[in-house]
Amino acid sequence: MRRDELVNWLDEYLDLPRYPDLSLNGLQVEGRPEVTRVGVAVDAAAPVFEKALEAGVDFLIVHHGLFWGKPLAVTGPHKRRLELLFSGGINLYAAHLPLDAHPEVGNNAVLARELGLVDLEPFGEFKGVKIGFKGRFPVPESLAQIADKLGQLTGMQCLVHQGGQDPVERVGIVSGGAAWTVVEAAREGLELFITGEPKHEVFHETFERGMNAIYAGHYDTEVFGVKALAQKLQETFGLEWVFLDHPTGL
Repeated sequence: MRRDELVNWLDEYLDLPRYPDLSLNGLQVEGRPEVTRVGVAVDAAAPVFEKALEAGVDFLIVHHGLFWGKPLAVTGPHKRRLELLFSGGINLYAAHLPLDAHPEVGNNAVLARELGLVDLEPFGEFKGVKIGFKGRFPVPESLAQIADKLGQLTGMQCLVHQGGQDPVERVGIVSGGAAWTVVEAAREGLELFITGEPKHEVFHETFERGMNAIYAGHYDTEVFGVKALAQKLQETFGLEWVFLDHPTGL
């Protein structure tokens, strides 16, 4: 497949212009013009690029790219990362908020469906757009059950802050680092908020608002989108893909 054809399809499918994102979403580094094997990963990091080279990847899609709204000198680790991409002719494509928010292959929609939530609606406002999803369990579930499910899905031991009722029915999800969205969840009458990593200052907000929160790992809540997007590319274009796992434990 031609690289430019794939880039144009991704830009449109993910609706990149809709999101006020610091990430330079889209094609960040240009490589070979023909795409034969896609790699997907959470982070743009040297170990990931080394794995991409070993796996024969020529088009790499990441959630966290190399460029975040400011110029970077091509020195040190940044230089090394670019050298790895150039040496293999690897195209680097980044999709941050668009891949959190997408209703079909986004981190939050996929995780919500994996947990068994129904009646999904957009949730979790960021600069005027909603990047998460909320829904409900058909039958209320205990926090322990939900944490076990998350652990099985992510391989991560979850941190549970029980400040509200148990079991729960109405749940909001925003992957990654969205701890403060627990306030929005409380205001919307949800009983549980799920995100990736905790913040110390949010601890008291959770308990004093009578909310429950589960933290399932920043990295581990954001593997879902890139995998689902890769599967979509395989179904649509027949492209072979590989997931390049490099967990941070955070």
